[in-house]
Amino acid sequence: MGIFKWLNDQLLRMEWLSYLVKVFVESVFGLDTATPLGGSIHFFIYDVIKIFILLAVLIFLVSWIQSYFPPERSRKILGKFNGVTANIVGALLGTITPFCSCSSIPLFIGFTSAGLPIGVTFSFLISSPLVDLASIILLASIFNWSIALVYTGIGIVLAVIGGTIISKSNMDQYVADFAKKPSLHGGDFETLSRRERFQFSVDQVKDVFQRVWIYVLVGVGIGAGIHNWIPESLIASVLGSQNWWSVPVATLLGGPMYADIFGTLPIAEALINKGVGIGTVLAFMMSVTALSIPSMILLKKVVKIPLLLLFTMIVIIGIIIIGYTLNSISHLLI
Repeated sequence: MGIFKWLNDQLLRMEWLSYLVKVFVESVFGLDTATPLGGSIHFFIYDVIKIFILLAVLIFLVSWIQSYFPPERSRKILGKFNGVTANIVGALLGTITPFCSCSSIPLFIGFTSAGLPIGVTFSFLISSPLVDLASIILLASIFNWSIALVYTGIGIVLAVIGGTIISKSNMDQYVADFAKKPSLHGGDFETLSRRERFQFSVDQVKDVFQRVWIYVLVGVGIGAGIHNWIPESLIASVLGSQNWWSVPVATLLGGPMYADIFGTLPIAEALINKGVGIGTVLAFMMSVTALSIPSMILLKKVVKIPLLLLFTMIVIIGIIIIGYTLNSISHLLI
């Protein structure tokens, strides 16, 4: 346990980096990191560097794994299963495909055009932006492994339940006609060489950085403000776990935002440090990643209103239930 804790603290939490940034802020800026201004600058520099380092390493590794699962192969895997088992496989497949909600929708179209059941594609659509291998490790680096694994588990369960309900609702007629057309791509996929996989992984790192760097900076900036400037009493009065409305408010606040889990982690870290319940914080994170307005607009072009409303209602209710449940057992996780 001692070795595991040391590895977790130094490799994931990067306590060595926190110390170096503390020395830098105090020597270069002449600020005490115990003050609000010094603490904010330390929080910002430390979290930005830490998240970017982890992103580069994790996205490279995850992309290497992903290179073995191109869309055509994913469709073939999903096509071998039926019923709830297919929903489970779809949700699990979403965890190894690190896409934001918007970039998951083209794959959603590909799955429906390949003739896969609508419930399976929605299980994938919920799981893909919500849970992936990189986010699991990032969650562990900021919180702990218990929270990371619980978040992963509830994300997969939500995806499976959501897809199953949609499957049982017989809503295939509410998928746009163009999304049902057979795919023009063949079933063969190229066997990549090691050099090609390396280049693919590097390209994915560049692509992810181009898409998320601004959200990381904004998220860390908001987190630094919450962490050092907004009074704990104010946050507790709005989002305190003792307030029955904290989870629904956090869920509704997350929807209008557009970010992925990497941008929400610094905000979540700051909220946890202010005493906000873990269920409330994770409800906010899940809402941001699964219910962003841009992704809803894109999804509206693929599915009709009744199906869109059912999907949104299932996810919102599921997130709220999960938030309340986690708040009630939070003492077991922290």
